[in-house]
Amino acid sequence: MARRNKAFTLIELLVVIAIIALLIGILLPALGQARRSAQNVVAQANARSLNTGAANYAGDSDDRIFSFTWRGGEKYINLKNGKEKLAPNDTIAAAWQAQNILQRATGRLKGQGAFIAPEQRLMHRRYSHLVLLDYLTDRQPEPIAASPFDKNLINWQENPLEYIEPGNSFPYGNGQPEEPGYDTDGNWTPTGIKQLWPFASTYQMVPAAWNTDGINGANTYTPIDSTPHLFSAIQAGPTLGRRKMTQVAHPSGKVMMFEEFDRFSDPAGLYFAYPEAKANLAFFDGSVRQEETQDSNAGWNPRSPNQPWLQRYIPLDTFPLPKGGLGDQTEYCQRYRWTRNGLQGIDFGGADVGTRGNPEIIDPECTEIN
Repeated sequence: MARRNKAFTLIELLVVIAIIALLIGILLPALGQARRSAQNVVAQANARSLNTGAANYAGDSDDRIFSFTWRGGEKYINLKNGKEKLAPNDTIAAAWQAQNILQRATGRLKGQGAFIAPEQRLMHRRYSHLVLLDYLTDRQPEPIAASPFDKNLINWQENPLEYIEPGNSFPYGNGQPEEPGYDTDGNWTPTGIKQLWPFASTYQMVPAAWNTDGINGANTYTPIDSTPHLFSAIQAGPTLGRRKMTQVAHPSGKVMMFEEFDRFSDPAGLYFAYPEAKANLAFFDGSVRQEETQDSNAGWNPRSPNQPWLQRYIPLDTFPLPKGGLGDQTEYCQRYRWTRNGLQGIDFGGADVGTRGNPEIIDPECTEIN
């Protein structure tokens, strides 16, 4: 009697393939979510490390919030040529100090990669963590400064001199993008700006941490309409830094650092001001947590203290796109980035916080408009 070969029929094989495909379809989203959750744990751990560095810095610096300490009106030596020069204001002095820190940390004083003082930009928003060099990993670029979600920054950290190469991935590294809708300020392209990107931080400092509160017409930096990435000064050369932890009225409800994009909820990146965004926030009491933006109090513009600060998100080259695509005109309240009354204000908590889940609370001060 002939033996019958045991083999899959075509139908049985197709059924097995269909089952495998179904299982993959079920498991992949769960695996992706698990991976993002693990990355978010690291992102929050990085923010806590920065918080710890901030606390240690304050303990060693008369309770000051970490910030650049070089001042306008004082003389400093340029490491490259050994010449002494007078800083005209705090903004330029901070650019010189950033240059000095990076020169010492990397040894890049001469040659094509030598650091140029980035005098066209405020250092405080993305680069204040440079002064924490002695309290973190003692390396530059600082790995803790990059969230695992921030692939751009991680790539730049791996090759800080890539900006020199043609076709590089740096913002405006190849000139202004041809597609309209990106930030078009001409000062993004200088070498002194491009070479700084690997040394930036995912976790931005809020202006109140290094700027004056702007109350009663104080000389201060304020937001401007044309871009969410640049500030404008009331008068010339505002006093920067010098802020103290004791000036914070509500440490557990006041944001000190925040991720500009919520990449946990949406891998494409939700701009922090979107009402549904839940960016990682580091508070002045040392805690780190995710909070939905729409649950925070209205932000403000010190130039118009009785009005909330509404602004549309305009991306930089290589940055996440707006929800509505390039050219999206929707305006969003800037919330905890521009806290009303600065360090004396409160972002989460208080009588006027949030509207979600309570239809009796109306917040006409911060309504998103088209």
